[in-house]
Order: sequence, then structure tokens, then C-alpha cells
Amino acid sequence: MYKSILYTYNTVPVVLPFRIQFRNGVPVSEQLDLAVRRAILSGELADGVEFPSVRTLAQELKISPPTIHKVVAGLRDAGFLASRPGIGMVVTVPPGEGREALLGHLSPACEELLREAAMLQIPLADVLEAVRRTAERAGCKEMK
Repeated sequence: MYKSILYTYNTVPVVLPFRIQFRNGVPVSEQLDLAVRRAILSGELADGVEFPSVRTLAQELKISPPTIHKVVAGLRDAGFLASRPGIGMVVTVPPGEGREALLGHLSPACEELLREAAMLQIPLADVLEAVRRTAERAGCKEMK
């Protein structure tokens, strides 16, 4: 007599080890890549920590597995992830990455902010004041 075995997948939501909020007009793969790099460079994702599988990321973020695979491969090639037999992908911090890399990741957002301010003819001092006030409201006490 044969028994029928039903395989069920865990339906408990997985907490991803990084934050991402998707925006229109920017490819999802670029946004995911940036979110993971930012988490690694900021220490939110520590060196040696197991990285979620392609399947887990695809399910949790509702992104196609080929897109996730492309991002993971790019992060691996850039030195942010490494394959460990029996474990999968783990986080690695590429040598030489640090404060300058973090600042480099902010550059596109800063450039966009400054373009918008220029179009509205807002002086740089007022832009910096707006950033300071926003940081205070967000509870960023270390930003003075």
C-alpha cells in the first residue's frame, strides 16, 4: 500500500535581515542590490551571517526568482556574498569597503535632492537645515 505524502511549505512570514521599500521608476533589481549593500556596509548585516535563499527572498518580496538570482550573483561577484558548502550564501564585507562606500551609496539620493532644490531655487543652507530637521524628527540624535 502506498501512502500519499503531502509536503507543505512554512507559511510563517520570514523577517528579512535588511529593509527595502520599492519605488516606482527604479528597477527592482537595482533597489534590492542597493538595500543589501547598504545593510552590509552599515553593519545591519554582519560578516559571516547566512543570507536568505533565492526562494525565500522571492516569496517574501514577491519578486521573480530569476531577478533575485541576478542580484545575488552580482552581490557575490562584487564580494558582498560568498557561497559556503552546506550553508548557502553568507555575507562578506569586501576589503576596503567602509565610510567612503557608504557615502557613495548616498550620492544618488543627494544628487536628486540637490537637483530638486535647484529647480525650486532653495539655497544650500536651507536644504541642509531641512535635512537636519528631518533627522531630528526621525530620531537621528547622532546627526548634529
